[in-house]
Amino acid sequence: MRMSFVTNKILFAALHFFVFTSFLNAQIVLQEAFPNLAFSNPLDLQHAGDGTDRIFIVEQEGIIKVFPNSGSVTSAKTFLDLSNIVSTGSERGLLGLAFHPDYTNNGYFYVNFTVNDPTTRTLISRFEVSSVNPDSADENSEVNLITFNQPDTHHNGGWLGFGPDDGFLYIATGDGGHAGDPDDNAQDVTNFLGNFLRIDVDSVNSGMQYAIPLDNPFYNSTGDTVREIFAWGLRNPWRNSFDPVTGLLWAADVGQNNWEEIDIISNGKNYGWRSCEGMHEYPPNTSPCDNPEYINPIWEYDHNEGRCSVTGGYVYRGQNIPGLPGKYIYGDYCAGTVWSLEYDGINPTVNQTLLTVPAGFIVSFGVDQSSELYVLTINPDNIYMFINDPVPVELVSFKGEYINSQVIITWETATEIMNYGFDLERSVNSNGWNKIVFIPGNGNSNSPKYYNYTDTDLKSAGVFKYRLKQIDTDGSYDYSNEISVNVNKPDKFLLEQNYPNPFNPNTRIFYSIPAKAFVIINIYDVLGNEVATLINEEKNEGRYEVLFNANGISSGIYYYRMQANEFVDVKKMIILK
Repeated sequence: MRMSFVTNKILFAALHFFVFTSFLNAQIVLQEAFPNLAFSNPLDLQHAGDGTDRIFIVEQEGIIKVFPNSGSVTSAKTFLDLSNIVSTGSERGLLGLAFHPDYTNNGYFYVNFTVNDPTTRTLISRFEVSSVNPDSADENSEVNLITFNQPDTHHNGGWLGFGPDDGFLYIATGDGGHAGDPDDNAQDVTNFLGNFLRIDVDSVNSGMQYAIPLDNPFYNSTGDTVREIFAWGLRNPWRNSFDPVTGLLWAADVGQNNWEEIDIISNGKNYGWRSCEGMHEYPPNTSPCDNPEYINPIWEYDHNEGRCSVTGGYVYRGQNIPGLPGKYIYGDYCAGTVWSLEYDGINPTVNQTLLTVPAGFIVSFGVDQSSELYVLTINPDNIYMFINDPVPVELVSFKGEYINSQVIITWETATEIMNYGFDLERSVNSNGWNKIVFIPGNGNSNSPKYYNYTDTDLKSAGVFKYRLKQIDTDGSYDYSNEISVNVNKPDKFLLEQNYPNPFNPNTRIFYSIPAKAFVIINIYDVLGNEVATLINEEKNEGRYEVLFNANGISSGIYYYRMQANEFVDVKKMIILK
């Protein structure tokens, strides 16, 4: 069987898959990366760079999971469990993970997390992998590098990363919370808030577990100035990354009310918050936003284009999606939109919509050892990978609606290649799937095609689920996503018009009863003579269909009569032969 219809063909937000027809004349597909695993608030995806191709998932509650990078993996191991000390809630928790560039030899990795004992603090700590189990960390190996207080439970930043050129550890911090940064923390270089920090973890200074790089902007400062600062004036840089080819540090800085921004972070630069939100003045400001010392973002978008806050991603350097390498991929947390950004510092920046995630809030991106790209969502908690493949059938909609005691199902395709047709399948109250009809396809088509089916066989109330089994001309097939339709319990006795009408020789008669009743349905000619008895028995509540075959009965006008308890109704039918 060729797994193409779900993974490569669907063009709408499905349960596990989403496809976007891109400018590349190909398909960028979000496919659930690890469908057999469950996650709890996954905030970060990393690899150790040690050749094992393992995936490490950071969960907000304080747990790091590890497992092989395989879609068929069925279990994950706990690499590190800090849930007994990590303080969660709002934007606190275990927020970041970075592996030392020489992790293969030294086993060092670094985490960024919050504690509350009793004040909320950020801790940057180093741990070591177990000497006997590569899938487990030594929880007793913690060495705390940096600790600083957090004035609130949000805007804690949390990202960690090693520079590909200098090998230093970079740390992103938020302004500490409160709308508008009332304490002006991001412009105060005497605290750790609203900054990018940079430290040398392979050296030590007196009284510290690290050294200050000589070219940090405040290396020679005295007094309370934070010498670890690399850049400042950030509100809450949420998810950042280095491009391993150019060495550029990309940052997504979350805006206040109106503007989200993408920045290239450089040594000793001030990015303008709280005077500037994006490239716009933010009142109350401490200085004009056009201050020449402020560095403008390379891109910004407002909340008409996104919805609430930017989530930073990566410059794609993988091999699976031709045409995408060199483009920065990022998203909006609330809208679920994923964009690509082209920037070379010379030509105008180009931003293009790629796709929308199937469900949930975009909380992070990640790359594996092969530089292939992933996106993480919460509510629901899921991890998707970006893949590319041709799309034989592009399904742009699949809907169901309960109207007048029947379910009207419609779907539309944008293009079709070798499409033999669709089996429409149904599951009632989770009682297994059954084919209810085959609808022929259109073979090869470059124009939209529309399909519909009316399901009248609704003998019970409940949740009716439908899915499409798309069949190619070579016999291969795959399934669409499922749609659900709530079929209500009948609230009154009802005799419906038969269909078709006029008919020859068969027609269907539909009726509903709201409670158990003895039902009689008879057929009469125009003189009142009884022609046939269709129903004469007790029925439970529900909607029913009965088939009437008019073989042996002459053309003409006839009547069918239903009696159920005190209910009586009569309708006319016409036989044409």
